[in-house]
Formats: sequence, structure tokens, C-alpha cells
Amino acid sequence: MFNNRKLLIATKHQKEQVIAQLFEQEFGVSCFVPDDFDTDLFGTFSGEINRKNDALTTIKNKCLRAMEEFNCDLAIASEGSFGPHPDIFLAHADDELLILIDKKNDLEIIVREISLDTNFDGKTINSNDELVEFAKKSGFPSHGLIIKKSENEKNTFYKGIQSWAELNAIASELFENNFNFYVETDMRAFYNPTRMKVIEKATHKLIEKVKSICPECKSPGFGIVEAISGLPCEWCKSPTKSTLSYRYKCQKCHFELEKKFPSNKETEDPMYCDYCNP
Repeated sequence: MFNNRKLLIATKHQKEQVIAQLFEQEFGVSCFVPDDFDTDLFGTFSGEINRKNDALTTIKNKCLRAMEEFNCDLAIASEGSFGPHPDIFLAHADDELLILIDKKNDLEIIVREISLDTNFDGKTINSNDELVEFAKKSGFPSHGLIIKKSENEKNTFYKGIQSWAELNAIASELFENNFNFYVETDMRAFYNPTRMKVIEKATHKLIEKVKSICPECKSPGFGIVEAISGLPCEWCKSPTKSTLSYRYKCQKCHFELEKKFPSNKETEDPMYCDYCNP
């Protein structure tokens, strides 16, 4: 289905470094990145351009726009969001979506990777010691930084800072002019190796989903759409919050299948039971 076809990777931040080789090895595609496709039009992490839609709509629009603009029927795009983890209190998370669209075969395959492994952060800086402490904690200089006059400033930016000399020069100039300033991690993929690793994990997940074939129509992308809780307690047999089964669905023919005991166990430890261990 994919062998010897061109695969467009809709990025300007070098995500092809972790996507292209994996897809070429697995599916025999030939990956390319357009030179002048500006993904910043769909929103920027630093705030100059706000993302107008949710992440899922944005990733679809990004992929479809690139396919139309460069006359390609097979493409990949990714979209990241950063902020509080959806389940873990006070923890930051990197939430990555990755989509493969194949117009020729009417396929749209999406995966999501949520990771606690992120340096996402920002702080108002009042002294050079505060700046050095923040930079070291953020993984600088291998991870880039952004400086602006205030957290919500949209105009004056120093982006992609990746050397102590540049960082110190910018800070000195701002301090000399009696400016406090705001520093934040640069979350663009090519300035953030930690984020790039999460995108790589999402790529592996996408590959596995593409290789998962619908038993009914034989289309790729037969994936999990719901985790169903209710694994019974080993002692009292009451349903727990642990996963009992996964529901799979084909996006092409809509065939559904439920697979029980995905963790290869038919009962749950009583310590996770609301009755035995309230």
C-alpha cells in the first residue's frame, strides 16, 4: 500500500530526523520535507501566533494544507501541546499528536503520546543567578531558551538561544536597561531534544498502529478507541478501575472488536480494589 510512494512530512522544525528513517525502513516510502511550508501559521509556542483550533483540528489542517500545496497524497504531521498533565497533579506534560493521511486509500490514522518527560517551564527573572539556575534546570545549552520582556509579550523575542555567551549578552543588555524579563524553554522540536524523543516514541506508536490490520477489511490502522475498566478483584471479585479490555475499531469499515485482559492477567491485586482497600 505504501511501498515506493512519496511521504510528505509537514514540518519546519526538523522532525524528519526522527520520523523519516523509521517510515522508510518499515514501509518503503521516500520521505521529503517541503522547503517553504510554514507550520508557524497554525500557531507558535512562543505566542506570536495563537493556535486558533484544538490540537486535533490543527494537526489535520496542517497535514491537509501541505498535501494540497505540494500535490502529495500521503503525508504526516505532528502537533504538540504543553501544560498540566491530565491525570497527575502539579506535573507538566508533553502531549504529542501524530497523524498519517493517505488520500489514495482514504485513510486517516492518529496516535497520541503523553509524556512526563519534558522541560517545559518559564519564569520571570530578576537576577543573573536566577537566570543561571533556570537555564541549568532546563537542560541549557543543549535545550534552547526564549527571552522576552514579559510572559505575555508578543513582539520582542530572543528565540533559539543555545550558548552561554549569547544568553549572557542578552541578559546583560536587559539588566543594564533596568528590565526584568521572562525566560522560557524553547519547545520547538529542533531546539528541544527531550521533545524530539517524545515525537520519536509517537512515531513508533504510529508505525505499530499502521501495521495493525483490520480483520474484516484488511485496512491498516485497526487501533484502540476505548479502554474499558472493570478488571475483577482477586479477593472479592468486584470490578476495579483497572482495565478489563480494549475496544478496537477500524476507521475504514467501522468493524469493532473487544479484547479482554490486555495486561495478561484476569484479576487485579486487592490493593487496587475500592472495597478491599478503601
